[in-house]
Amino acid sequence: MNLAVLRQTWFGNVRGDLLAGVVVAFALIPEAIAFSIIAGVDPAVGLYASFAICVVIAFSGGRPGMISAATGAMALLMVTLVREHGLQYLLAATVLTGVIQIIAGYLKLGVLMRFVSKSVVTGFVNALAILIFMAQIPELTNVGWQTYAMVAGGLAIIYLLPRLTKAVPSPLIAIVVLTAMAMFMGMDLRTVGDMGELPSTLPMFLLPDIPLNFETLLIILPYSATLAVVGLLESLMTATIVDDLTDTPSDKNRECKGQGLSNIVAGFMGGMAGCAMIGQSVINVKSGGRGRLSTLAAGVFLLFMIVVLGPWVAQIPMAALVAVMIMVAIGTFNWGSIRSLKDHPKSSSFVMLATVVVTVATHDLAKGVFTGVLLSGIFFAQKVARIVAVRSTEVDDGRGREYVVLGQIFFASADAFVNSFDFKEAVEHVSIDVSRAHFWDVSAVAALDKAILKFRREGTTVEVIGLNEASATMVDKFGIHDKPGALERLLSH
Repeated sequence: MNLAVLRQTWFGNVRGDLLAGVVVAFALIPEAIAFSIIAGVDPAVGLYASFAICVVIAFSGGRPGMISAATGAMALLMVTLVREHGLQYLLAATVLTGVIQIIAGYLKLGVLMRFVSKSVVTGFVNALAILIFMAQIPELTNVGWQTYAMVAGGLAIIYLLPRLTKAVPSPLIAIVVLTAMAMFMGMDLRTVGDMGELPSTLPMFLLPDIPLNFETLLIILPYSATLAVVGLLESLMTATIVDDLTDTPSDKNRECKGQGLSNIVAGFMGGMAGCAMIGQSVINVKSGGRGRLSTLAAGVFLLFMIVVLGPWVAQIPMAALVAVMIMVAIGTFNWGSIRSLKDHPKSSSFVMLATVVVTVATHDLAKGVFTGVLLSGIFFAQKVARIVAVRSTEVDDGRGREYVVLGQIFFASADAFVNSFDFKEAVEHVSIDVSRAHFWDVSAVAALDKAILKFRREGTTVEVIGLNEASATMVDKFGIHDKPGALERLLSH
């Protein structure tokens, strides 16, 4: 990376990055505590993880301006490990998660994002927006009118203040103003301090206190592998979304390595595994954060607030943070996708809706994305299979026939390819021109074998012309029509 790019990604937006980092730090505190509770560990574990991951990923990540920390999706995967084996095994699993992610980065698995369609990304975004909003419902249930008034006031500040000035992020002003009002008026509101005790000491480097043997590896490996996959999936999806929000590119393979390094550091500092957070990333971008400095500032301010300003931070009313997260949910949801349902192809709309439904129903973003990718693959295969065409013309005064094949021959179109030939026609010879076709897999080669051998069984000679180099390699390697006993092998199936 040259010096100009380095300067731009770090110092191209200093004021905006620092202010956005403060807003993100405020929003990270209650979520880190909540995710720690979900995982069954002390709040300090999630807070220390969020600090360590934010700071490390600021330097090592592939997507400037993206926020990574402890997340709910990762926390859910840790519950059984913590319950059955304890915190020390979780720390070891976090370190191993990082190692696996770094290996994935060197294997360049970040390129797999090319196989995630736009419909899946839209469904992922919409589902996440719904989940973010649903997560605020407990804070709005069975509460007094003061809470609703504070949330409404917070939303008013967030949306109206930018019309007057954009000098300071409106979510930050909302948090400060509502906290001051709550403290001055002595309102009986649920606060950040009610969620769990904030740590008052700096995190320290420590080695997990577990036996270093093969049995330990067998215990933590399944959890680490799952955490690594889910973490990378969410991080790469979030990177794609931030790419779109900022109209800037990211290095997906570097992001894999960066996530791995940040998780290794988190594990050695007493933290749980984490990954990119779309909610906080959207807060960062909408608050003016663009560079790596915003991510670093979020991590540093987070630690400063919980260690130095802990008593004050504990007084922040949850209503203020609920207002910020509702803003994130509204801003994250792709409202245009609803209007597009009637205009887009039915398969694309179905993929998007399926991704949303599965994600919201399971509260697992990975399952939703896997469902969307699988459906996208099925619909794509069906669509490609339908554009295979075989045209035929008589030659040699009816004594022969020429077939011209157009399209992609693979497992989904193999049957259509075979059914396009008339094997009972009384002709002496047949030529099959495949110069405008491509044979992709063993199913395609088997279909060609079947067509050739069926013609030969009827006493017709067959010539295949126009095989491109890749298709010819496949046919030479896996085809049987030119091998001894080919007809017998066909009849035996």
